[in-house]
Amino acid sequence: MSRMKNAGGKPVLLKMVAAVQKNKDYLSEVDGLIGDGDHGMNMNKGFTMFGDRIAGAEIGFTEGLEQLGNLLFSEIGGSMGPIYGTILMDMAAAGEKHELIDLGVFAGMVDAGLNGLCDIVEARPGDKTLVDTLTPARDALKAAAASGKDFAAALEDMKAAAAGGRDATQDMVAKFGRSSRLGERSRGVLDAGAASCCIILTAMADGIIEQLR
Repeated sequence: MSRMKNAGGKPVLLKMVAAVQKNKDYLSEVDGLIGDGDHGMNMNKGFTMFGDRIAGAEIGFTEGLEQLGNLLFSEIGGSMGPIYGTILMDMAAAGEKHELIDLGVFAGMVDAGLNGLCDIVEARPGDKTLVDTLTPARDALKAAAASGKDFAAALEDMKAAAAGGRDATQDMVAKFGRSSRLGERSRGVLDAGAASCCIILTAMADGIIEQLR
């Protein structure tokens, strides 16, 4: 069974940082269509601060998720800081006792992150938020684990499910946040949170796959 050493997960964290940095302008552009346009800036600020802090440190995967989540929760403004902070810290808590991260452990981590998020927000699938990305990603991992798939193949399934969830938000009407004021006019545009969640999950998956080889 494919597994990643938890202690060797720093490259995964750095790949996540690089992905957010690369897409900061895209995320702000998407957000600006129906929101206030600062999503990419805020996400880039938090992830860059985290990348700078761990640059010279030895840090494992779940330890890094905990630190990143705490940073976003406590130091980044707006709604996304607490949202991503909760997701990442709950993922870290679910996996921190495991020296090796396999499909079962990782699926449990993503499930914990989604459950933690749903404890603090009212949004559910169909409400045009990052829940629409995270939920199918979690479901794909659980289905892959149940069917006995290889970890790397399961991560590819997760990436595809996350992208499908992100794209589905384009046809939804926003129920929460600033864009909810637009009603039907919010239809036809991707949700910025769903887009950033897809970017983060994809980078995380790609980073883990590289560590499995």
